[in-house]
Amino acid sequence: MAVPKKRVSVSRRGLRHAGQHHKLYRKHPMTCSNCGATTMPHTACSSCGQYKGKAIIDVKVVEEVQANADA
Repeated sequence: MAVPKKRVSVSRRGLRHAGQHHKLYRKHPMTCSNCGATTMPHTACSSCGQYKGKAIIDVKVVEEVQANADA
């Protein structure tokens, strides 16, 4: 009967077992039905704050402050 000559180390065993779990998954951005911005699925839109047609987050509108020309 075949018996391993040396003990397999923990790190070598771990590398063998983890080979199928080290995978990069593609992210699939969706378009918001309200504003058309790209968002991740199952998350509220960061630009308008809506999720499934309902306002979830109050998004503050950042207004650009123009520099004073007199200064």
